[in-house]
Amino acid sequence: MLIITGTFRLAAANLDAARPAMAAMVSASRAEPGCLHYSYGEDVLDPGLIHVTEHWADHGSLAAHGTSPHIREWRAAWPALGIGARDLMRFEADGGTPI
Repeated sequence: MLIITGTFRLAAANLDAARPAMAAMVSASRAEPGCLHYSYGEDVLDPGLIHVTEHWADHGSLAAHGTSPHIREWRAAWPALGIGARDLMRFEADGGTPI
């Protein structure tokens, strides 16, 4: 399993405008084969900081995600939404153990 975690930043004034685009990206990503989890979350103490968490079954599914139409549309929306300062990391993990 691959885990992607990190953040991206957008102007806090653009949060309302960005929510529909973020929701579309999350929904389309969750429907992809091999997507085990996909979420964005607003930081409660730092407006405009968005936390990203993704879990992918394998490298192939993550690679397909990177070339999907919805990710191209999402990235094309970044300049208008003021999205920048991406800081994402990829980790390889086993299936995990509930705690």
